[in-house]
Amino acid sequence: MTHEAIFLFPPLHPVRILESKDTVSTMPFPNIDDPATFRLGVDHLCKVDRKLGRLIKKHGLFEFTCEADPFESLVEAVISQQLNGSAAESIFTKLKASLDGELITAQSLIELPLSKFRRAGVSPQKIRYLRDLSAKVVNGHLRLGDLEDLSDDEVVRTLDEVKGIGPWTAHMFLLFTLGRSDVLPVDDLGIQVSMRKVYALRKRPSQERIRELAKNWHPYCSIASLYLWRTKDMN
Repeated sequence: MTHEAIFLFPPLHPVRILESKDTVSTMPFPNIDDPATFRLGVDHLCKVDRKLGRLIKKHGLFEFTCEADPFESLVEAVISQQLNGSAAESIFTKLKASLDGELITAQSLIELPLSKFRRAGVSPQKIRYLRDLSAKVVNGHLRLGDLEDLSDDEVVRTLDEVKGIGPWTAHMFLLFTLGRSDVLPVDDLGIQVSMRKVYALRKRPSQERIRELAKNWHPYCSIASLYLWRTKDMN
């Protein structure tokens, strides 16, 4: 299994205020891009966790927009590994600019000269990761369009076959691209820092401690994670 370090920042994604009451999505997997599903999750979290509920009320109800293109979102997640948000965003923007601002595709990355990767600030290691990802998509070994029909665990196992993609990157894909409702990135430093503050812990919680504190969040751990990240960013 590919090992990944813990990270301070997930990829940046826009949010918008919820206004209307919509019907619950009938998609095979609950999707937090659906306003009604998000509301159900917020209501559930407020009922089962008083401290998290106070945090949610402080920030108010919001919803985020899933990434439109799965390949480009994976590229962004790989670039974001071990970097803060502004540094990752700068590199990703420069990489897109090297492709004339067009949608990043597997074929375009395979054809992109190494000099342009370097000019954008992509490290040699991440160039190898992105090239491996691109090759697997082009040769059909990785069919990104099929991932939306797989369970969370199956998505993680499938993406783990790509060099440089481990649990953290797979979790970011599940949450920010597929909009899955029950993603808990226990290895994310931002989550650990926020949970220490929210639950008044003496030190950053271990992965096992996070799972224990989050045991009643299911099946809406993704929404809890979003609020914890917002708390960290505002602090």
